[in-house]
Amino acid sequence: MSAGGVAPEDAVIGYHEATKHHPNRFARSLGYLDWANQPQPFRRYVGAREAALPLNASDAGPGYAALFGLDDVAPAAVGIESIGAFFRYALGLAAWKSAGGERWALRCNPSSGNLHPTEGYLLCGPVDGLSDAPGLCHYAPDRHAIEQRAAIPQAVWDRLIAPCPPGAFLVGLTSIVWREAWKYGERAYRYCQHDAGHALAALRFSAATLGWRLRLLSDLGDDATARLLGVASADRSYVPPGVLPEPEWPDLVAAVVPAKHAAPVGIDVAAVPAGGWDGLSGKANRLSAEHVHWPVIDLVGRACARPEPRAVAVASGTAEGEADGGAAGVAHVSPVRMSARDVILQRRSARAMDGRASLSRERFYEMLARTVPACTPAPWDMLDGPPRVHLALFVHRVRGLEPGLYMLVRDPRARDALGSAMRPRFAWSAPPRCPDELGLHLLEAGDLRRFAGEASCGQAIASDGVFAAAMLAEFEPVLREEGPWRYRRLHWEAGAIGQTLYLEAEAAGLRGTGIGCYFDDVVHRRLGLADRAFQSVYHFTVGGPVEDARLTTLPPYPDA
Repeated sequence: MSAGGVAPEDAVIGYHEATKHHPNRFARSLGYLDWANQPQPFRRYVGAREAALPLNASDAGPGYAALFGLDDVAPAAVGIESIGAFFRYALGLAAWKSAGGERWALRCNPSSGNLHPTEGYLLCGPVDGLSDAPGLCHYAPDRHAIEQRAAIPQAVWDRLIAPCPPGAFLVGLTSIVWREAWKYGERAYRYCQHDAGHALAALRFSAATLGWRLRLLSDLGDDATARLLGVASADRSYVPPGVLPEPEWPDLVAAVVPAKHAAPVGIDVAAVPAGGWDGLSGKANRLSAEHVHWPVIDLVGRACARPEPRAVAVASGTAEGEADGGAAGVAHVSPVRMSARDVILQRRSARAMDGRASLSRERFYEMLARTVPACTPAPWDMLDGPPRVHLALFVHRVRGLEPGLYMLVRDPRARDALGSAMRPRFAWSAPPRCPDELGLHLLEAGDLRRFAGEASCGQAIASDGVFAAAMLAEFEPVLREEGPWRYRRLHWEAGAIGQTLYLEAEAAGLRGTGIGCYFDDVVHRRLGLADRAFQSVYHFTVGGPVEDARLTTLPPYPDA
């Protein structure tokens, strides 16, 4: 039971309800920005030994299709060059922006408010140029370097990684929840989970450029994750008591293996010392002088804690050949001639949409197919279980399609449940020339630009884009049947969809924007959802960007 005798799943549902935005009342936050305590954007472990990673500036890498597992890429040997490329194109800087004397970084993995609560970690064996022994490292994106936090005895590493193929390594993510709570108050926990999903997909895409595959250790508990990554467990407050630095909450650990490795992978959790790694080096920097505590975030963090696994934590995902090998029936009508890495580096969030750009029907279908596991292998082979998030689409300007409300059912097994939960008058008709396996349905035709903007907290980017999406998660039944920690997993899946749409928008000559501010129940009423079987967990829009001429773009690193 949670604090106060409330069941964890009820605590999670209560948090979700309490943090909904409404037209006459937003979720609780300060209501202003406390600039004096704005968190520093980069975590550092002061005193830890640092090793610079190469930028691989001359290596263009494979073509864009490789991101989705549609082109064969020979697996790179694990070394300082490949590890440098892996982190650069997943969690590294894409550019610096400046205006009015201010400068801020843009990263390959997007974040709500560009606040970046997500931190990345590496656990690997000896690598020439990095370390002579296995160890735990923290990735420093501002310097494209790793901070070496702990040495791991070779025998312990060998036992830990034994269920994986030779050369495998681990990557982990944590969240500094304070970074989001500083601006967004109680809703911040949601945004941290979105960001973890974006980062997870970014890692999977980056792995694909190197001929690697990322497999999420989906049954690894939070305490074991915390011990592996050298951070506090999730039962602590997200704001520091006294003079301690802001805690990092454990999110996930994934194994990175060659793409063609089909056997199950995992780690031997019993190899990790009960007290964590000995001799952790470096002291985490403090990000803000003062903090505001939102107790409901601690409550939901405890309620969403993931239980501990079996002795061996087995990775999720499908083995080679278990999933559909590609987007059968979805035509590749507009081959992207850019490299995968160029698309990753040019990804941006649009601040405004032009209200004029459009997209062909065929390219729209292909874009949606990238989000459907039955059509496109990666990044969906990294997640466990069936798709749980579906897209209500407000289509404004797709050539060859009527404007209106559409539904993308990402798993056909959810079609009947969605149909029963939504308005009975919806047509559920097949759009013209739409492949059956895509799962796209027209619910009703009409101009929904005004509604899309109003439902997204009045933001014109949702009405001025080519289309906008409300991501509907299979909600209360999943939390009650599979466990409340799945609340995090639903948001990770939504974030991964967002990361996919970001890259697809760039490849199509458009731009995307994730939207965390929306009126939850306004969307539900429009769709006819009367209970919590489905809930909106994220919004997104794609369109023609309006560039801000006041901004100057600078290189991400001095030698890039």
